[in-house]
Amino acid sequence: MVSKPKPTLTPGSVLIRVAASGICGTDLHICKGETPHATHNVTIGHEFSGYVEAIHASTSTTAKLGDLVCIDPNVPCHKCTFCRTQKYHLCPHLWCIGVTCDGGMAKHVVVPASSIYVATGIPPEVASLAEPLSCVVHAVDTGCVKSGDRVLVIGAGPIGLMVTALCANGGAHVTVAELNKMRRTAATEFGASEVTERVDIGGYPVEGYGFDVVFECVGLAATMGQALECARAGGTVVWVGVARPDALVSVSPFTVYRRELTIKSTYTNPFGMERAVRILLDNKVNWASLITHTFALTEFDAAWDVFTQNSGLKVCIKP
Repeated sequence: MVSKPKPTLTPGSVLIRVAASGICGTDLHICKGETPHATHNVTIGHEFSGYVEAIHASTSTTAKLGDLVCIDPNVPCHKCTFCRTQKYHLCPHLWCIGVTCDGGMAKHVVVPASSIYVATGIPPEVASLAEPLSCVVHAVDTGCVKSGDRVLVIGAGPIGLMVTALCANGGAHVTVAELNKMRRTAATEFGASEVTERVDIGGYPVEGYGFDVVFECVGLAATMGQALECARAGGTVVWVGVARPDALVSVSPFTVYRRELTIKSTYTNPFGMERAVRILLDNKVNWASLITHTFALTEFDAAWDVFTQNSGLKVCIKP
């Protein structure tokens, strides 16, 4: 814990009194020095909600003082070729609250008004799930999942469970592979039709065995390779998990060719925040059950221990 001065409002910004901030695997990568673009000694926290405490005089926003808001941490330049072709998440000048500038593991944070989404009617802890859910919205879109598809989700952490819920609610038959018994139970509650420790597709992918869409939600080279093995001919593999920068996956080009596989990845959450807030408001899924541990900011060390030991699901900090 360090003490920093209360952030100062700038034109176009709002001051947020943080209500809830989730710990994410990206935070672990940052703290291990595995996120090359992260700012040294940055205050982490990119999954958070809070209340609008002040609005700069020159800021234009529909939000009002006291509103509970979710924050999209990704702020593009709006000038580059990617921003101008609706791929702003690939902006080379993107800065990210909690990664390249101070984030939500604090009592207060200043954010651009364009980054806030009013979340009235959602509990603050659940509202803090909007950012990871928006990433999952993008991932499921990327997988082009259709009703009736056989879907495999590898890993039942918070992201994998969110993928499971969105696919299952869209009519897919979802199998979840997870070693942890508690997380396998949670996968069933989030809509999985089948759960397993080990995946056996039962035959050769070129004969129709395997899955139409496979989501890897662990971030390990081994499970990314496994995802390719589980996709049936004509299938799609989506790497959602974040691997170390030096991780390598062995891929057989002939296998990809013969089975006509589509391999995709996802990066952040383009155009996903508003949809994520709507999904949370709709409340068809018990999203609150993802949050298994809550700590005060002064208890961050204990929260970090729970998170790194994988003894729960989402760990939430309430300043």
